[in-house]
Amino acid sequence: MYLDVNEIMKVLPHRPPFLMVDRIIELEGGERCVGIKNTTMDEHFFQGHFPGHPVMPGVLIVEAMAQVACLMAYKADGTDYHNKVCYFMAIDNAKFRKPVFPGDQLRLEVTTLQRRRGVWVISGKTYVEDTLVCEADFKATLVDANQ
Repeated sequence: MYLDVNEIMKVLPHRPPFLMVDRIIELEGGERCVGIKNTTMDEHFFQGHFPGHPVMPGVLIVEAMAQVACLMAYKADGTDYHNKVCYFMAIDNAKFRKPVFPGDQLRLEVTTLQRRRGVWVISGKTYVEDTLVCEADFKATLVDANQ
């Protein structure tokens, strides 16, 4: 399944500058999802991180993986995502292998490890071309937006 940024914004509540996914290129139910994030020098975080040597903050790479995972969860559950919010519960085993620079294209791959009683356990990996730049495991849940 392919989703462009307009379709993504119909599902995710995030908006620029905090929307970290430009496109979904694969979606296999609630099992696996692959998204793309294109970086440019115009990204707000490159302006201050770091002047003269712009590097994408690692926490934002993890956030991008989480947004892909939340999109997968919304689509897999078939829930009315307008009434749900996806919350992080934990981040484990985060490793930052290589820096991400302006102009890099991130391929954000997430895989479901476990799904029980509304809690998703996800493994995420981010690549620039064929190079692994970041990986992390995390837990998330969908809750009613009114809570």
